[in-house]
Amino acid sequence: MNRLVLFVATTVLMTMSAIAMAEQMPFWGATQPVPFETPPNLLQKGEFTWASEVAPSGPILVVVSLDEQRAYVYRNNILIGAAMVSTGKPGHETPTGVFNTLLKDKDHHSSLYNSAAMPYTQKLTNDGVALHAGGIPGYPESHGCVHLPSEFARLLFDAAPKGMTVVIADRKSAPDSIDHPAMLAPVNPDGTLSDLSRLAPNEPYRWEPEKSPDGPVSVLISRYDSRILVMRNGMEIGRAKITVTDPEVPFGTHVYVAQQSLVPAEQQAADAPLYKWVGMAMPGHMDDRGLAPDPDTMQRIHMPAAFLSLASPLFAPGTTLMITDSPVLESTTNVSLKIFDTLPPVPDSSGNSL
Repeated sequence: MNRLVLFVATTVLMTMSAIAMAEQMPFWGATQPVPFETPPNLLQKGEFTWASEVAPSGPILVVVSLDEQRAYVYRNNILIGAAMVSTGKPGHETPTGVFNTLLKDKDHHSSLYNSAAMPYTQKLTNDGVALHAGGIPGYPESHGCVHLPSEFARLLFDAAPKGMTVVIADRKSAPDSIDHPAMLAPVNPDGTLSDLSRLAPNEPYRWEPEKSPDGPVSVLISRYDSRILVMRNGMEIGRAKITVTDPEVPFGTHVYVAQQSLVPAEQQAADAPLYKWVGMAMPGHMDDRGLAPDPDTMQRIHMPAAFLSLASPLFAPGTTLMITDSPVLESTTNVSLKIFDTLPPVPDSSGNSL
């Protein structure tokens, strides 16, 4: 009996201690995302965007830009969130490179800095560099970790698997497309450079399904760039030029998910099944929930028939379609560069390192 009483008392004390710690856990940044189409360069201290509905499945990649003090989250090659961050201050610089998360700990505390709270830790290096919730003063102030707004850190922690790829870059270590990323992931899920090269003037579309033979499919249409892009399992497998009727009239930002067949299976073409597309609610567009795509918008979009015949057999329940006014293509003219090089410098004949 005494053992039972002791066990119950200990359990109660542990529970009360956990509740007390949770109540004392600091909270940093905004409590909810701003509208998803907010350009990342307009985010203020502690603000973030998040719309996981844009790509409900597929590999997750995080790109941290030290120059911008921002983090970008991609799933299935499409941006699903961005946030202001704070990285390492002088003397405690955040390392650049390609990392994979080694450990996840929702209630982590620092073993180096007075047991400081590090909620939603996703560890990147064995010496303690991690993504976690922390202060966002608008400049680098951490001891090497990447501080995220608390709610953004929670959303990322819940969505991301252990082992996801995290790229940390600045203008000294990476091309501009990685240092200042945009709507499409500048690198593949394994951290290698993506092929985001533009279509040639005489090239109406590009179709390379062999780059990613299987996995979830996402489709992105940009009015600004007059492009449709198809991503599968975190890699772009096709893009095409489109024409838009009344191109000066905005589309808005809308996300649709293929739900079910529109017509009985026996009436469908074998190579082009038809599906019902339903709007997904996301920050700034909550009224889209359950709505079908606007027929007037869809009739304004014209794409090569050959490309559509290649892409449409990949559409299935769960496929997402995002329509946006925003630019999605790279806008720089950089030459290809290595992202990171772990080889030591090679000395020249005079003994100086090259």
